[in-house]
Amino acid sequence: MNVKLRPLCNQDVPALVELVLQAFVPIFESFPRILGDSIYQKIWPDWKASQAQGVKSLCENSGHYTVLVADIDGEQVGFVAYDVNDDSKTGAIQLIAVHPDHQNSGIGTELCNAATEDMQERGMKLASVETAGDASHAPARRAYEKAGYVGLPLVRFFKNLSG
Repeated sequence: MNVKLRPLCNQDVPALVELVLQAFVPIFESFPRILGDSIYQKIWPDWKASQAQGVKSLCENSGHYTVLVADIDGEQVGFVAYDVNDDSKTGAIQLIAVHPDHQNSGIGTELCNAATEDMQERGMKLASVETAGDASHAPARRAYEKAGYVGLPLVRFFKNLSG
């Protein structure tokens, strides 16, 4: 498998939106079981629309975010979006996704490494990425650990206040 990492092109955006919608199905299917339907619906009443808008926003804001696309024979199979803060000398991966047909093949780790290397070349001293601790996020955690990130266990609690 010959994966090529390259900068985002405008024509990539629809394929990247579709990639995220496919890649994140297990995640968003698990959330109602974890949170309960009432809390889930308050946070993500339409997860597909919010994720699509989020991907478009990251891709359209090239002045702030860097987006690298993983491609195999011209097909977009993954991407990473990240930003840097020159004042604090920190970089942060904001979103990373790999198409389900290509997950667990090292592409996520390769994307993490490329983002981290670029951050370092740009003078950043610390890089971060966030994910959840549930089973549906295990592949992401593995990719981050393989790329040298160290996890800090955090827990975010939610409570439904409207019945």
